[in-house]
Amino acid sequence: MEFSVTVASHGRWEVLTVTGEIDMATAPRFRQRLLAVISAGAHNVVIDLSGVDFIDSTGLGVLMGAAKRVRSAGGDIRLVMAGSRLGDLVELTRLDRVLDVFGSVSAATSDSEA
Repeated sequence: MEFSVTVASHGRWEVLTVTGEIDMATAPRFRQRLLAVISAGAHNVVIDLSGVDFIDSTGLGVLMGAAKRVRSAGGDIRLVMAGSRLGDLVELTRLDRVLDVFGSVSAATSDSEA
């Protein structure tokens, strides 16, 4: 599956839908797209990883850097991992303790807390 990132607005949330693999080769494009959204003023960001088959430490670093940037601006960042194979990795790296993980974009973009 080819790597891609699309962006759509859902209320007060900007949703980045990522497909393919996030690794050393694709992480710079992912970072660039994510930072462009944040720099444009988005302080509430959902990253939909449901279509991601693999993420390495470079990709995890992009997520953590984005979380730090968004939170320092008073915003929030959430992950969606519906049917993703990344669940074990997220638990192993304890990323689920740092970022809220949801089962759908609609759940992540609701105003209720995780």
